[in-house]
Amino acid sequence: MTEPIHIVGAGMAGSEAAWQAAQAGVPVVLHEMRPHVGTFAHRTGDCAEMVCSNSFRSDDDVNNAVGLLHWEMRAAGGLLMAAADRHRLPAGGALAVDRHAFSAHVTATLRAHPLVSIVSGEITALPDSGNWIFATGPLTSDALAQAIRAVTGTESLAFFDAIAPIVHAETIDMSIAWRQSRYDKGETEAERTAYINCPMTRAEYDAFIDALLAADKTEFREGEESSVPNPTPYFDGCLPIEVMAERGRETLRHGPMKPVGLTNAHKPDQKPYAVVQLRRDNALGTLYNIVGFQTKMKYGAQTQVFRMIPGLQDAGFARLGGIHRNSFLNSPTLLDGRMRLRSRPHVRFAGQVTGVEGYVESAAMGLLAGRMAAAQALGRDLAPPPGTTAMGALVHHITGGAEAKTFQPMNVNFGLFPPVEARGGRRGRKDRYPAYTERAKQDFSAWLAAQ
Repeated sequence: MTEPIHIVGAGMAGSEAAWQAAQAGVPVVLHEMRPHVGTFAHRTGDCAEMVCSNSFRSDDDVNNAVGLLHWEMRAAGGLLMAAADRHRLPAGGALAVDRHAFSAHVTATLRAHPLVSIVSGEITALPDSGNWIFATGPLTSDALAQAIRAVTGTESLAFFDAIAPIVHAETIDMSIAWRQSRYDKGETEAERTAYINCPMTRAEYDAFIDALLAADKTEFREGEESSVPNPTPYFDGCLPIEVMAERGRETLRHGPMKPVGLTNAHKPDQKPYAVVQLRRDNALGTLYNIVGFQTKMKYGAQTQVFRMIPGLQDAGFARLGGIHRNSFLNSPTLLDGRMRLRSRPHVRFAGQVTGVEGYVESAAMGLLAGRMAAAQALGRDLAPPPGTTAMGALVHHITGGAEAKTFQPMNVNFGLFPPVEARGGRRGRKDRYPAYTERAKQDFSAWLAAQ
């Protein structure tokens, strides 16, 4: 019998890796420390629990690199994309899901697979032999993190990540707020009205910024403050709103609070100075998360400041925001092109711990690791997809394409792709992005067919 693949961590990457390996006919043991050993961000012991946003971001597979990654994962029979499509919520052009139904679906599907065994308990060391994938994510336990450092001989890099608050829908004042997706995006009425919008006048915005800047913030542990030499940085794709506000009073108004593409249904002749958007967080529509409002404010300050937002003056919070320290490997120096630890090639890493950022990116690296580990178990070698594809561009970035000295977490983007050959002169963005995605789909389909 084929020896099983051991996968540590049942988050996005680990769950997808387990599914891909099992679908290839290789038995899998999926180790998950939760709920026996908890983390700051998780609430359950389920697989693929979404701890921050409930959105997989853009689903546009023609003009957007994230949407292209969705397409590639669907083409490869990805479990997480199937679960996301099954439990999709209206979100304009984004792919948002009911987080609890999504996680329950992934958990039930893996438990039902005859080749998958889910084992509870913490793994605290790197093994000396076998076929292993470590997909423990940015909240890797202290014991395992110490073991990884001991083996790699280097300190893991780290950055701060934040989560946004969730509001009970019934506590939102709809006589002030209105439903509309930006630029009325979406093919159905549900999609075009997927977001709840809270308008602000200039005076309300200025007062909000003042309160935001003055609010009590989370105190970091020694060595984590921004004042120390070589401080732990924030990830730019998930900045706390206070940090954005500190960069300039208008920063939020040109970021998550931009008023463009929206018309106040209650006062169509008055253009809001700023708008706070909320996106549905569950299928019932009883919970909404505040889009882009990751925060490091203390809990008491959050309720006071967020209730200054018109329409949220009586808001009830199902979850408040928070901040935590994420760890990741210096993958360009530690991993080879098959995502294996150079010093222990029977160990692979996958997911956010490798230095990709985002649910979809993490799951995609799990998909590749699962397929590569399964190929190894079956006596074959599987090369990564071409660098012209979204998955190929990501894995190339983390395993050698990035500069090791300045390596930081990265979302998928067209800047990671080889340039598209221009015909008849320089391509504009309108033509260039579809050219990237068309080429990627052809090359990814060929990669799949070769297997």
